[in-house]
Amino acid sequence: MLALVSTLFLAPPAVGQFISDADMRSALSDARAQRWENINTQATGQHILGGYIEYHQLKGRLPDLAPERVKEYMDRHSDAPLADWLQGQAIDAYGKARQWADIRVIATQPPANTERQCYFYTAWLDITPQQAYDGGKELWLTGRSQPDACDSLFDSLRSRGVIDQQAIWERKMLAWEADERALVNYLGSLLDNRWQAAIQRVESTTGTGSLYDAPSCLGPECAATPTFYQAAMQRLTQEDTQGALAVWSSLADRLSLPPKTQQTIEEELAFYALLREIPGSYAWVDRTLPTLESERVLELRVRRALQANDWAAVQQWIASMSDGQRNDSRWQYWLGRASEQQGNQQAAEAHFFQAAGQRDFFGFAAAERINQPLPLNIETYTANPDDRQRIANMPAVQRTEALMRIGEEGLASSEWLNAARHAPEQTARAMAEYADSRGWYALLVQTTIAAQLWDALAWRFPEAYREQFMHWGRMTDVDPYLLMAIARRESAYNPAALSPAGARGLMQLMPGTATQLSRELGIADPGPYGVLDPELNIRLGSTYIRDKLERYRGNRLAAAAAYNAGPGRVDRWLREEGINEFDLFVERIPFRETRQYVQAVLTYRAIYAALNQDGSTQGISLLNPHEQSVRYDASLLNRP
Repeated sequence: MLALVSTLFLAPPAVGQFISDADMRSALSDARAQRWENINTQATGQHILGGYIEYHQLKGRLPDLAPERVKEYMDRHSDAPLADWLQGQAIDAYGKARQWADIRVIATQPPANTERQCYFYTAWLDITPQQAYDGGKELWLTGRSQPDACDSLFDSLRSRGVIDQQAIWERKMLAWEADERALVNYLGSLLDNRWQAAIQRVESTTGTGSLYDAPSCLGPECAATPTFYQAAMQRLTQEDTQGALAVWSSLADRLSLPPKTQQTIEEELAFYALLREIPGSYAWVDRTLPTLESERVLELRVRRALQANDWAAVQQWIASMSDGQRNDSRWQYWLGRASEQQGNQQAAEAHFFQAAGQRDFFGFAAAERINQPLPLNIETYTANPDDRQRIANMPAVQRTEALMRIGEEGLASSEWLNAARHAPEQTARAMAEYADSRGWYALLVQTTIAAQLWDALAWRFPEAYREQFMHWGRMTDVDPYLLMAIARRESAYNPAALSPAGARGLMQLMPGTATQLSRELGIADPGPYGVLDPELNIRLGSTYIRDKLERYRGNRLAAAAAYNAGPGRVDRWLREEGINEFDLFVERIPFRETRQYVQAVLTYRAIYAALNQDGSTQGISLLNPHEQSVRYDASLLNRP
């Protein structure tokens, strides 16, 4: 009887046999667990998601599965992420089994994953040796331990002399710089006696004093010298920047280092001297900066000039930037402010005008300086019924729909975005319109990013969860467009978003914050999963930003900074700094992430407000008059 049931189960399905979503959901769960006795693979093979079942079936047969079978599957599913997934699994399995010829059948280009790259280059080592040499050497030169999969490749490259004693020393210095002691010791054991004095110098170098008398020649033919001093100075710069400046003033003249090595040392030293505001360092930084070709050091030097209200220095250092960096709205805005401060209104207006062509925080601020409308530059797309049907008929879209129906939102997102990334521009636009029509707001936003539809503002900033934002905005007396802007920045409207730090949902609330807010509102603690509910998340997030607005007397810049960096930090910045103008306050925020966050939130808020007026910016401003004129100091705090 059991044999008869088994035979009936495995029999080919009747023509037109229907597999329900519930059956497909169960089949996918069984496939993941390799419970093939529960699955009618002939029936599931007719389903639009049959490739997912087959993927797990083939994956389970690796590494014994013929590479030609893997390749055939990849070709058949080339329009889906499944092809790359199975290729990756096959590279892993064939690599562990040392089946190098099989890897060559399925992979002719290096994969993205480090472990798989090592298997790939090992497989191609005897066929295209130079490619393997170059790729393997790049994988070798890191200060961190690499996966065990790289051992065979590295051993082969060492035996062929591609990874020579110099390469071993260079990696040892990278590991020393990264403070990876076990790797430092292991690499030292691979060096011969010619390098022992250099190894001992590394072991005895513990601070500023040990570098003053370090020799100018280390290793055979001084081969260890450049990387030793680069690593030693990098370590010292991060540990004791002031001490590093003193040491370098002594070493720079007596060492004959390659120009690139010296530039690397001085770039890092200049950056940390400015970042940590080391007393007396600016004269050296200013002498050195023109030789560094460093965007990050120039940016920081201008920020320090702004902090000192040194408008001539602001102009000097922005003028030193490359055209690409200098033409950014941020720096054109500050050139306008510097010209304004120095009484050159004509030049100021020219810089503001150039900045005002860009749709961002400083572009909007510049537009307001010269009484111009905010530069939205909106591009619209007219829906075509034929396009919508064409998108609906795309296999990738049908798979996306089917995956959503069975609760596989993560796989659905992968399917959709894989299609969007590879689609021609017109198809990507039609996909965005389709996502909008279906209310797939997280996918819509990601589609605009994947297809670089930067001017399609109605899609980049959809009115997702509008009713909830409007309702809780009214209930908390918070601008709903500010709430939308925060959610857009925090999660891009993915209600299941989970940050590495543990923040959850549309408005990215930490579970502890959600518990505290729930207690404040007199409602049940939602727990780590309940907080993902969009309406509850919006309610709690609205309450949280309301509390921050009350804390800073309604100032949205300070409240947004506190939402990102925490109110304790913002309180400290306001108490310690005392800054007269909003733009200087933004530049004085020490964390790049928070600086960018507050700019994005206020910019997004203006965009949402304009979209609510069919794209008109009439009556809409980046900041309100109080935010533009108030002093950013402890007086903003609504508490002692």
